[in-house]
Amino acid sequence: MKLLHFTPLFFFLLLQLLAFTRARPDHSCSIPDNKGSSTLKVFHVSSPCSPFKPKKMSWEESVIQMFIEDKARLQYLSSLVARKSIAPVAWARQLIQSPTYIVRVNVGTPAQTFLMALDTSNDAALLPCNGCVGCGTSLFSSEKSTSFKAVSCGSQCQQVANSGCAQNSCTFNQTYGGSTIAATLSQDTVALAQDPVPGYVFGCIQKTTGASVPPQGLLGLGRGPLSLLSQTQSLYRSTFSYCLPSFRSSNFSGSMKLGPVAQPKKIHYTPLLQNPKRPSLYYVNLIGIKVGSKTLSIPPAALAFNANTGAGTVIDSGTVYTRLALPAYTALRDEFRHRMGKANVTSLGGFDTCYSVPITIPSITFLFQDMQLTLDQDNFLLRSTSTSISCLAIAAALGDAGSALNIIANMQQQNHRVVYDIPNNRIGISRETCT
Repeated sequence: MKLLHFTPLFFFLLLQLLAFTRARPDHSCSIPDNKGSSTLKVFHVSSPCSPFKPKKMSWEESVIQMFIEDKARLQYLSSLVARKSIAPVAWARQLIQSPTYIVRVNVGTPAQTFLMALDTSNDAALLPCNGCVGCGTSLFSSEKSTSFKAVSCGSQCQQVANSGCAQNSCTFNQTYGGSTIAATLSQDTVALAQDPVPGYVFGCIQKTTGASVPPQGLLGLGRGPLSLLSQTQSLYRSTFSYCLPSFRSSNFSGSMKLGPVAQPKKIHYTPLLQNPKRPSLYYVNLIGIKVGSKTLSIPPAALAFNANTGAGTVIDSGTVYTRLALPAYTALRDEFRHRMGKANVTSLGGFDTCYSVPITIPSITFLFQDMQLTLDQDNFLLRSTSTSISCLAIAAALGDAGSALNIIANMQQQNHRVVYDIPNNRIGISRETCT
């Protein structure tokens, strides 16, 4: 794979890790997930276990370019809620090439191991298959699996957009801006942790045009019929959680727990909201924000859920930086600056609240219905590894207050256990050191 295909998100995370951590020995990547506990390791995209390769880049360059990539993710999610058929090319590049977090998944009989990207805003799994034109070198050899078979043209095929039938096999195409993926709907035994799931349905990618697929595939954690939750309902009862490791984690990995038994008993939950236009997305009711002890004055429309426009707040594993509707972001930023006193504020790329001197940081708390999330400094502050620059790592969302999508992103979720409890229609969050 050519180096120019890799996005700045990886480079920035790598710089963070190199500056603050020491890599584990390579043999740690082969240590299996916890047997019998339905728990997987969640790896950083910059982990030594990641299939990505490093490229040197300054901290400032990384922040600027990663902000642009993350904006493309926001455009993609906004296109989902607006039910647009085409998403930006830049997002295609990010979705297909730069997952932020990956898990080990065994596919086939005998098993072939892949590190697949986690994405809570997508449903179906995608896996590059042998003979794929335009894919990388990590390919699933379906002919070597005795349990593999193509899905015929039937009810399951109708669950996939842009599907068709070729030689009694279900085929489909997905478009991301100017990039396309051609795949066959297939099924095989998939093992997460040590739990085999026979007949798991996924997209076996045959051709990519434009950008290449994630090096080892994509695992959808949404709520659609072909998502992990739907296909493992009898095994995991539509319940899972993850704890995402910090960019500065010395262990490089967090965990993903599958099923209700493994989840924490003492945790506060907030109800999930349903958007019929995009039922797979995890909408929650954000009702306020505090900086320090002050609850911000935010127009209700900036936080209100609106299924018609797609406005509201979602929890997303693939966006790096939290985005807020402009009135909400402005209120947070202005109060944050006020707490900084006379310190000179500067900007860096898309971040407009940066400081070049040591600063005392106020806390930030997101207030949800029945639950609150108070962030550590590492959850909302970018710190340069070579200078004294620090930036508030939250930015304005796209669109007007009545249509903007607020996104609680993965940097703000790090070192928290996030529980997706679909049977009870709720999400829980509690602080946890992710190892």
